[in-house]
Amino acid sequence: MSVVRFGVSIEKELLEALDDYVKENSFSNRSQAIRQLISDNLAIKKWKCNNIVAGSVTLVYNHEKSDIPGILTDIQHDYHKLILSSQHFHLDNNNCLEIIAVKGKAKDLTELAGKLIAVKGIQHGKLSMSRVD
Repeated sequence: MSVVRFGVSIEKELLEALDDYVKENSFSNRSQAIRQLISDNLAIKKWKCNNIVAGSVTLVYNHEKSDIPGILTDIQHDYHKLILSSQHFHLDNNNCLEIIAVKGKAKDLTELAGKLIAVKGIQHGKLSMSRVD
């Protein structure tokens, strides 16, 4: 992949916002930040077009409350064709972190994540998707 240089004219406020974004995300320069913003935008476009994407569902929960692990496993079995792998971590005596690697149509991944995050007792859940191509 070759690099192309180009000039950009933007309002002062947008440049300040870009510089804040660079600092907040520890980019070494504006070019890295702009590349990330464009890449994020392309990924969102693919989600909206229901293209094949890859990603992860991250869940945090207290395993002592109800049968959360069993319910999560049942849901994952219903969507086994989308799931590449899952990892389970013990954060402390009660709390667990589960990360589920997924690949499939954006709509299907969103549906799966919604069901997992909606399980009663999930303290935090998030779906992250990235373009595959």
